[in-house]
Amino acid sequence: MAGEHILIVEDEADISELLEYNLERNDYDPQSVATGEEGLIQAREAQPALVILDLMLPGLSGLEVCRRLKADTQTARIPVIMLTAKGEEEDVIAGFEAGADDYVTKPFRPKVLLARVRAVLRRGSAKRSREDAILDLDGLEIHPGRHEVRVDGAAVDLTRTEFRILQFLASRPGWVFTRSQIVRSVHGDDYPVTGRSVDVQVAALRRKLGPAGHQIQTVRGVGYKMGE
Repeated sequence: MAGEHILIVEDEADISELLEYNLERNDYDPQSVATGEEGLIQAREAQPALVILDLMLPGLSGLEVCRRLKADTQTARIPVIMLTAKGEEEDVIAGFEAGADDYVTKPFRPKVLLARVRAVLRRGSAKRSREDAILDLDGLEIHPGRHEVRVDGAAVDLTRTEFRILQFLASRPGWVFTRSQIVRSVHGDDYPVTGRSVDVQVAALRRKLGPAGHQIQTVRGVGYKMGE
């Protein structure tokens, strides 16, 4: 994982310099910006392997930057380590609820931070490998990395929501998922979608899949599953 690009969003120059020095010594490629707005722009443009994000920034706060990164499909998969002097329990909880993958408080020891960086990068790499693995279910092929679905070799045009529902069900064939679980997997918590809306999406998905549509099975009184 050495050589990977790491974006530092930190308004204190001495801390940015310390981070850059230690990351470069360990063969990473760091880049620093001083505001949340710059951080969002650089994350979209540079697609770093990791963002180290200060919580207390001028203008846009670190919490808001993290929320926006995780809500944007271009940056949602970039792991975030929050680095901040605010170490109270409620601050840590707020950071994780905003989507942070880890939380390090100041003052910090560079060796400890580097260990956290390596751990988060490893987890991110393993997660991407799982998410990008091609799923082949009896003539139904799902290519997560290319956002592509084929039935018996023919491409199927799906909406983003339809694709994510299909990918979620196909990730564990035979497992039964409730409508609420499906909504959370696609849209996150507290998304205002009814069970009826899920039924409509699944019905449209079955139609588009044609001969493979029967693989999405209804479990009466519970939800849906992908046939084994």
